[in-house]
Amino acid sequence: MAHQNGSFPRITYQQQLQLLQQQQQQVLIQQQHHLQQRHQQHQRQQQQQLEQHPRVSTNIIANGHVAGPQNQRLSLTPCSTRLRSDPKQDHKPDNYEDLQLGFDPRVFSSLEQYMPPDMLNKPRDVKAQYMSSILMRYSSEGDRVRIQKHKEYRQKIMSTYQPLYKEIYTMDAENFFVPSFLDAIRENTEAGFRRILAEPTRGIYTFEMLQPEFCEMLVSEVDNFERWVHESKIKIMRPNTMNKFGVVLDDFGMESMLDKLMKDFIRPLSRVFFAEFGGCSLDTHHGFIVEYGIHRDRELGSLKSNIFAGFHVDDSEVTLNVCLGKEFSGGELFFRGARCDAHVNSDSQLEEIFDYSHVPGQAILHSGRHRHGAKATVSGKRMNLILWCRSSTFREMIKYQRAFAGWCGECRRKKKERERLSIAATKQELLKRRMAL
Repeated sequence: MAHQNGSFPRITYQQQLQLLQQQQQQVLIQQQHHLQQRHQQHQRQQQQQLEQHPRVSTNIIANGHVAGPQNQRLSLTPCSTRLRSDPKQDHKPDNYEDLQLGFDPRVFSSLEQYMPPDMLNKPRDVKAQYMSSILMRYSSEGDRVRIQKHKEYRQKIMSTYQPLYKEIYTMDAENFFVPSFLDAIRENTEAGFRRILAEPTRGIYTFEMLQPEFCEMLVSEVDNFERWVHESKIKIMRPNTMNKFGVVLDDFGMESMLDKLMKDFIRPLSRVFFAEFGGCSLDTHHGFIVEYGIHRDRELGSLKSNIFAGFHVDDSEVTLNVCLGKEFSGGELFFRGARCDAHVNSDSQLEEIFDYSHVPGQAILHSGRHRHGAKATVSGKRMNLILWCRSSTFREMIKYQRAFAGWCGECRRKKKERERLSIAATKQELLKRRMAL
């Protein structure tokens, strides 16, 4: 039941943090044990192979080729490729963006703090070689090819495309955001956030965010990029499998700006309102523009009984969705409750049904696990900025959980049903005992 001020009851921010920290600690222990078992199993397999087929040790260099002993710099025998179970938190990793690695360069920067102490001060290419040999064990050739093609795609765009508005590629908060949003972020308190937020239904927050001038420049930049792609005859990579139109903003230079948007402006909100979804530990993002209209994607879902075609959850822990314009009618979002993977197709409860009409410049913030879709855009053209914010810690944590009554509506309903049946059974047992006296 809602409070008188329209908000929904929740545990305190401090309690959420404490609970998340306890869960993270349990996950880390389980994860370390799991990785240690996998590592030991792999070492045993390698040792058996070496005993059966003795051979000269070789190196796997960054691009995946094998170098013989004549240009060998580091012997990567099974005993040498060990990682630390506890990361060196104060270590400042190297940047691997300019190397042809076959993996996402950010993975190397993250993995570096787990390297053995004697490896941390080695030259960058030696460390890259060492980590590549480990990563090669756990990734397929297809994954490496896909990552490399995407990197080449980005590099081609970045080296050729000329931005229309260079000022929107770096964060300029004063010119991007409305004053009320900036004031709340600077205050950085739940009370300050609630002054600008509306919570029309559980777990859905709306607020004024972007200035009209910024929205117009971003729309024009996207239109300019799409014209350039058409003229250059480059096959554009779309945001996701649901949208045939739209662009990935990270692919043409906005990755740094969007990363700052997530860390400095969305994460403070998520710490308070989405702690149970990893809102305290958002660390990566996927930023893109979607387009809807008569000659674009018209909808993401359509009502058919209680089942929606295109009805989905996002590949995110927290999703920011901001309407940029232009002139349009229709295109409402519909929400039908948060669900875990096991219950994503379950029925909605009456209190979970909520529809939302877009307003240019206004943001809607929700959990990525909150099921939703978009109704048809009847006329005009609608463009939205979408930022999927992700937490690697949360994704590890949920691997070791079976029930999510804290946020999954169906898990919560089943828990209440079990409690009801348990209470009924207890009452029945007490009644039997009483009658037997």
